[in-house]
Amino acid sequence: MILGIDTSNYTTAAAIMDSSGKLITQTRKLLTVKEGQRGLRQAEAVFQHVNQLPEILEEVIGQNKLTKIVVSTRPRPKKDSYMPVFRVGEGQAKTLAKVLDIPLVEVSHQEGHLMAGIWSSNLDVDEFLAVHISGGTTELLKVTKAQRKPSFEIERLGGSQDLHAGQFIDRVGVKLGLSFPAGPSLEELATEGELEAVTIPSSVDGYQISFSGPSSAAMRLIEQGKDKSDIALAVQQAVANSLEKVLKKAMQEEKLRDILLVGGVAANQYIRARLQKRLEHRAVGANLYFADPRWSSDSAVGVAGMGVEDR
Repeated sequence: MILGIDTSNYTTAAAIMDSSGKLITQTRKLLTVKEGQRGLRQAEAVFQHVNQLPEILEEVIGQNKLTKIVVSTRPRPKKDSYMPVFRVGEGQAKTLAKVLDIPLVEVSHQEGHLMAGIWSSNLDVDEFLAVHISGGTTELLKVTKAQRKPSFEIERLGGSQDLHAGQFIDRVGVKLGLSFPAGPSLEELATEGELEAVTIPSSVDGYQISFSGPSSAAMRLIEQGKDKSDIALAVQQAVANSLEKVLKKAMQEEKLRDILLVGGVAANQYIRARLQKRLEHRAVGANLYFADPRWSSDSAVGVAGMGVEDR
């Protein structure tokens, strides 16, 4: 049995898969953010992980006999990629692996997201475009399955220059009176909105996306007393339009048509439907794959999947 551990910015998670890639069990718990706040300091997040992870590991491991542990130790698969929250999971994983005398595999949080998407969408190509879009990341990637497992060769083509898509959504959502993280509540609010009743322009230059301008535009609409549901819908539209522009450019320049979208924002059903309508049109010809909504947001499922040898 393969144990996966992930201690990200807002979620403590663990999962177990068998050697064939079948999910046996998983548990995750969101970190607590005080009402009205838009996030957590790293020190606060680390403290909550330290308190939550032992209980989660006890629940997940149970009577399962572990043969390998996989842990996310950094945000991205780069040597200089670092964030304190991941040290909590790393420390627990190293201790468990030492005590049980089993192999330990270190991966990145981003690779876990990509694997969760591949595993849950049945994407089966060796090279593809990917968008990792969440509260902490908005990146356009060219991904190749590496010969050395578990690993991906990842080239960053572009992404956000300032705010990430999830930050944009959360800032507007909290300003509208929604709880953090605001994504699900904003999506629900947007279902009551009228398309183009208000507009928030997208800001894209080549592969670079800016959400600070759209965020400022949304704040002005709120100050003007515009309908909250119309603003929520316009926010989703701005995100979808931004992604559509960079993906069309990447498809043309990289000669790739398979696109995987992962991360918490990729669970948004409006954004999914909009991109499918625009990019899977015959004139464009994309093949879109999405992580299952259950595994779009942070979990340890993809991390555990990185330990499956035959994938």
